[in-house]
Amino acid sequence: MGNRGMEDLIPLVNRLQHALGSAGQSCSLHLPQIAVVGGQSAGKSSVLENFVGRDFLPRGSGMVTRRPLILQLLTADTEHGEFLHCKGKKFTDFEEICREIEAETQRITGSNKGISPVPINLRIYSPNVLNLTLVDLPGITKVPVGDQPADIEYQIRDMIMQYICKDNCLILAVTPANTDLANSDALKLAKDVDPQGQRTIGVITKLDLMDKGTDARNILENRLLPLRYIGVVNRSQKDVVGKKDIKAALLAEKDFFLSHPSYKHMAESMGTPYLQKTLNQQLTNHIRESLPAFRSHLQSQLLSLNKEAEELKQFSPDDPARRTKTLLQLAQRLAIDFEKLIEGSGDTVDTVNLSGGAKINRIFHERFPYELVQIESDEKKLRQEINYAIRNIHGVRTGLFTPDMAFEAIVKKQLSCLKRPCIKFVDLVSQELISTLYQCINKLSSFPKLQEETERLVTTEIREQESKCKEQVLMLIEIQLAYINTKHEDFIGFTTAQQTNNQANKKTHAGMAANHGVAAPSRLIVIRKGWLTISNLGIMKGGAREYWFILSAESLSWFKDDEEKEKKYMLPLDNLRFRDVEKTFMSSKCVFALFNTELRNVYKDYKSLELACGSQEELDSWKASLLQAGVYPEKVAVDEQGNGAPENFIDPQLERQVETIRNLVESYMSIIYKTIKDLMPKTIMHLMINSVKEFISSELLAQLYALGECSALMDESTEQQKYREEVLHSSWIRPSSPTLPKKTSVGVRGHAPSVPRVPSNASSKSTDSLQQIARQHHRAPPSVPRRHLPAIPNVK
Repeated sequence: MGNRGMEDLIPLVNRLQHALGSAGQSCSLHLPQIAVVGGQSAGKSSVLENFVGRDFLPRGSGMVTRRPLILQLLTADTEHGEFLHCKGKKFTDFEEICREIEAETQRITGSNKGISPVPINLRIYSPNVLNLTLVDLPGITKVPVGDQPADIEYQIRDMIMQYICKDNCLILAVTPANTDLANSDALKLAKDVDPQGQRTIGVITKLDLMDKGTDARNILENRLLPLRYIGVVNRSQKDVVGKKDIKAALLAEKDFFLSHPSYKHMAESMGTPYLQKTLNQQLTNHIRESLPAFRSHLQSQLLSLNKEAEELKQFSPDDPARRTKTLLQLAQRLAIDFEKLIEGSGDTVDTVNLSGGAKINRIFHERFPYELVQIESDEKKLRQEINYAIRNIHGVRTGLFTPDMAFEAIVKKQLSCLKRPCIKFVDLVSQELISTLYQCINKLSSFPKLQEETERLVTTEIREQESKCKEQVLMLIEIQLAYINTKHEDFIGFTTAQQTNNQANKKTHAGMAANHGVAAPSRLIVIRKGWLTISNLGIMKGGAREYWFILSAESLSWFKDDEEKEKKYMLPLDNLRFRDVEKTFMSSKCVFALFNTELRNVYKDYKSLELACGSQEELDSWKASLLQAGVYPEKVAVDEQGNGAPENFIDPQLERQVETIRNLVESYMSIIYKTIKDLMPKTIMHLMINSVKEFISSELLAQLYALGECSALMDESTEQQKYREEVLHSSWIRPSSPTLPKKTSVGVRGHAPSVPRVPSNASSKSTDSLQQIARQHHRAPPSVPRRHLPAIPNVK
């Protein structure tokens, strides 16, 4: 390369990775590295051993690599290895390194064939290596062996994807030459995350084991699958067992390429030494290209963590005044956060999940109406109850008039059925309030006792208000049961009910004639639009496909896309019901089915239409929209006394009486439903939500003081104390310096430890370059102290 500064890039990144790995923060900066991907027995381990020139990796049949091995190769005068989990110990015997890898693997995964994503960090210093950082990943497998879990293939793929999906990761896709390249799992995974092949290098192994008369020339000359390929020849299993020297194997590899008629013209660009040089150059170039973005991300981390250090300095564990002030601030912060989550806030809008207030709103206007509709939707059962009520009131006599006692009995029974959904409504809101509370008090985790007492006090208050609210809700229902107001202005009355019964058909025909056979304009209002998948179409008819659906009060239509130009079908809503469909093992979508109550085909020759959506929330929303359109859920009517299905009405007079009572009950219950749907959210808002908010903002602090343990409440957790000490006493905090403080510990805000201190004399040309990065921040006023970046150990 000819540039000493470029040669120092890989050791610099290695030292960063080592320091961050020691602090448990290795994933936060996505440091550049090379991931080795391939199937079992593809030759990955042999390639890595050829790089080092030593046998140091475990070997055997089946899956041997069961944890990621982060291998850092560093040029040095002496040859030895170091493990991150064995700090200070140098391994000069490479067979001991192999045993240590096996022992460390079994320590996490056990003696079975399971895998673990927890990496093993190994650094090898040698004069025979070029600076490289590689990650040896478990080999891709298809079938679980022994006591491996059934989803071992997906576990390995997920682990590999966690590494190769990062833009800072180069991919070394290892594929044996004696297998079909088109079926290579390594190349398939690489193409999924790197379609252009800009950070993928293909390694073709086992060229010496190809059938006679065949070769991989087309592959290596990039004629088959466009990518950069390098061929290597590893030691055979016989050579490994016979302890053949790797240096001799590399000479044999060189002779193979020089003497083979298909490869001798490209021998200079083949073999392990060329692969090692190529990877060294590619990794260096990749680090250089990603350096600006890496520096920007590091700077943002420095500023963020510097701000946290300033906050940590504000709290003094030994100062009672500071403790009291912090307690007051935390209580106020809790009240503000809770209110924002309930009432909504425009300063920081979550675009991923619904807040507590938004979820409660869904309960108010979707879940609760849905529960109410489930009560009133069973038409057959209602008519059967009216039938029995009228006949039981008449007894042995034949009644000439419609008994009003039947109306009152049915209405009271309907009113009593409201208790269950109303109590469930209160429980749902209570659960959301507690979930919102947990979301807020997680910020108090630095003070475990304060968090525990706050959780106990607020949860107790929520439960108390929940109990009061349930009593009030039951009282509302008892009030409705106490007096059936048949003089309500919206109640149709007996006379109107009979007229409605007699003129129902005439009005229907007259309405359709007046609109020339078209539904009234109010029936054409669009209730909902959205994407749904028709999941029960056969393969011969196109299989499951996604369409753009439009639901109106009259029909359900779907189009090819959301431009709504090409209509596929329009399904009338008459006699339609819906039911839930259980998820299949292979599908994660939520499914519901539309069917006809008269057992007619719903769509073409299908008795039901199964529609799938992405989430349970979306499914609930579609259900609420269908209820609004008059499509109700399926409900099987079963008589408690075992009387079976409702009897057919043979007596015309009894049938007219049943219809009259049904119209009366429907009219009166519609008034009740409107009243309940209006009063329930108001009752819960007043007695529960507002009361809890008032308690947190006004009474919580007083009750915390009343415990008489204010000093104990503000005791920090052990993790927080350790974290504070590491942050405030790290070598990069120098209060006497006149410029803006800086940090280099990388991670998320919380209890993770910062980067450990390192000796101040451990400096190098690369370290100076990194410190120069840190000094490029904006300067603060001279009164603000400056904190320097931690020094980083030398390569050697």
